Amino acid sequence: MSNHDSQPADISGKSIVETAAANGSFHTLGKALEAAELTQTLKDSGPYTIFAPTDAAFEKLPKGTLENWLKPENKAELISVLKYHVMPGRASFVEVEKLTAPKMMQGQTASITKEGGKLRIGGAAIQARDITSSNGIIHAIDAVNVPTKQ
Repeated sequence: MSNHDSQPADISGKSIVETAAANGSFHTLGKALEAAELTQTLKDSGPYTIFAPTDAAFEKLPKGTLENWLKPENKAELISVLKYHVMPGRASFVEVEKLTAPKMMQGQTASITKEGGKLRIGGAAIQARDITSSNGIIHAIDAVNVPTKQ
């Protein structure tokens, strides 16, 4: 699934949101982006690097967490969590490997570590990498990272 790191932007013209939707592993992320009203932002601007939690990653959250975030009164928290998975700029897996604490769109940094051959951002391991789109790149992760409360 990995691509050569000098690969140009996806020429299909699909935005990062459309690419994630077409992938099939990010239905829950899509719903969360819509609830947070971030879909249009991530379609229109960029480039971005998204560390996208898979549907299985969302299923690992404590029971009721996602449902709670999706409530209108918790929109600010949901936006914070989602933006904590988005890094401004386009970074291939090879470029991500060189980072230690990139600043995320949410404002906090996320630690990048290598553990037993796996690259991790926060507590999540990168499972699929370099899924390209017209305005960014997606790396699938196996857990939802939650920023610390400020």
